[in-house]
Amino acid sequence: MRIFRILLHLLQGALIGLGAVLPGISGGVLSVVFGVYKPLMELLSDPGRYYKTHLRRLSPYLLGYALGFMGVANLLAYFLEKYPAPSICLFVGLIAGMLPSLWREAGLKGRSKGSYLSMILAMAFIFTLLTGLNTASLTIRPGFLWYLFCGFCLALSIIAPGMSFSTLLMPLGLYTPFVDGIGHLAPEVIIPGGIGAVITILCLSKGINSLFDTHYSIAFHGITGIVIAATFMTIPFQSFTVSTNACLSNIFFLAAGAFIASVLDVLNNRVPREL
Repeated sequence: MRIFRILLHLLQGALIGLGAVLPGISGGVLSVVFGVYKPLMELLSDPGRYYKTHLRRLSPYLLGYALGFMGVANLLAYFLEKYPAPSICLFVGLIAGMLPSLWREAGLKGRSKGSYLSMILAMAFIFTLLTGLNTASLTIRPGFLWYLFCGFCLALSIIAPGMSFSTLLMPLGLYTPFVDGIGHLAPEVIIPGGIGAVITILCLSKGINSLFDTHYSIAFHGITGIVIAATFMTIPFQSFTVSTNACLSNIFFLAAGAFIASVLDVLNNRVPREL
């Protein structure tokens, strides 16, 4: 049972790492769904206090995260170039299939009018933001400062569930060079990206952890709204109209993602959480 639990946690960690780098998906959301967000935030916000109790328990997730994140970068660039619509549909289905679990997590401490208002406002904000970015179609030449910004967005997608770093980077033309640089271990990408990520975690993790401690329901319903809006905006609607085969293929991968999510949710509920 212990070995099974460790393997499951490795798989979940890999999916969190996968979600961190995939377009429109948030590693933070997956960490919430798998029940490791709170202990992870506690460790990041106060490592001196929590490393003895949390680091050992989180190590399978962290190892899986590294494997999922680094292992997928090169493959991701290939599949997004060769099969963009099916790849995105698979992970849209994965997130959509995890929404019921996220909804349960959001309601653990009850729901109020403020909770629903938070969800609606978050959805409206993300719809407005993504529509504006898509309309602007900005393109920027990547460099040290912009890769620093990429690291900021990457860390934000971990500590602020629902925020996908690709959401901001793709409209700016920074997503592909950043992911490609990570996949090839390019120091000109990894160094500034790592600096930006570390600075973001040090500056924001305590504040966000405090927000969830004091306003759990409102914050979590806001996350749910962000996830719904970001997931909807990620669906490649135009690809459904290309041909019947393309439409059926997209539907298949959407369903496959939702099925995988439901299986993981069942497994996660059956295995006792240590955290």
